[in-house]
Amino acid sequence: MRILIKIIVNAVALWVATLLPGIWLTGSTWQKIGSLLAVAVIFGVINAVLKPIIKVIGCGLYILTLGLISLVVNALLFLLTGYLADKLSLSFHVDGFWAGFWGALIVAIVSFLLHLLIPDRLDEKQ
Repeated sequence: MRILIKIIVNAVALWVATLLPGIWLTGSTWQKIGSLLAVAVIFGVINAVLKPIIKVIGCGLYILTLGLISLVVNALLFLLTGYLADKLSLSFHVDGFWAGFWGALIVAIVSFLLHLLIPDRLDEKQ
């Protein structure tokens, strides 16, 4: 149940990112919803697998730039998500680095806000 909620939150955050120029969805409403859910899964897997590896390998850059390199890493991971979605024939498209940069920033902010609004009952101790 917890994973399903995270996927839905990421899908909503990705939908908000499509309001930016350079990130868009095509197709009917149901195709868009299906694509958003699939892209949310892809985005979650990429962040769960690649992001920790990148942080370990590039820890010097994270320290040197006081963490600002994470914005670039997030943008590149967002671009990778768009690339994989394109290769899997999903209707989610990212035009370039700056679209990926702003899209990753919007997804992070919206996901954070939605996770604040939706309580995680599994972590609460009764």
